[in-house]
Amino acid sequence: MSPDALVGDITHLLEVWVAGWAGCRGYQTATEGRFPAALRKDTTGDWEYFAHDPSDEEFAGLVAKTAEAPARILTVLTNDVARYTTLAQKHGLNVTSASQAMMIVDMATQDTEDPWLSDDDLNLVTSELDGVHHAVVRSGDTVAASGRVFVVGETAIFDKIVVQPAFQRRGLGSFIMKALAAQAIGPDVENGLLLASIDGQKLYSHLGWSTVCRVLMLSTSDEGADLSVG
Repeated sequence: MSPDALVGDITHLLEVWVAGWAGCRGYQTATEGRFPAALRKDTTGDWEYFAHDPSDEEFAGLVAKTAEAPARILTVLTNDVARYTTLAQKHGLNVTSASQAMMIVDMATQDTEDPWLSDDDLNLVTSELDGVHHAVVRSGDTVAASGRVFVVGETAIFDKIVVQPAFQRRGLGSFIMKALAAQAIGPDVENGLLLASIDGQKLYSHLGWSTVCRVLMLSTSDEGADLSVG
């Protein structure tokens, strides 16, 4: 299915993204009503709930689950950030992040050939474990850039695309995306999906990705959490 068709069903996209993101990170998943959830065992140690444009009643139910523990997070995908910011305030939740976005791309437009590094001081190492494809660029013993991807059906979910500060502005973000695509993208994979920070959005837009909607993270805590790939 084309990205344009998928964008009309963000609820489905969210389910696919959660499955891929959890697959990348080895998270246990569950559902809360009709909404997906993931146990962030390596970070908060608690549940994160996800919803696209929930109704006021559904939002209240998710708030109740989120408020059961301070480490829990409610993440809402929406293009009406003002509405859910207001609802969060009414229910006593803090906005811990409102700058991220879900993005999508038609993989047919992406370069899936094995990339090569023009810098002789850098080398690429790729691997696969339990369906998670990893790409790491090293300078000697130092990790310069890294990322991973997990395929769910026809969609590749990219995660944790990170370029270390000392190696930025050298095209390594684009390189890691190409290296992952070369590893994981077969003839059945039609779309790419990810959550991106503000800096990441600039990179992915340059690579042909389109924004689906905004990402609003809410918690009883005032500490932020990072879902994005970078």
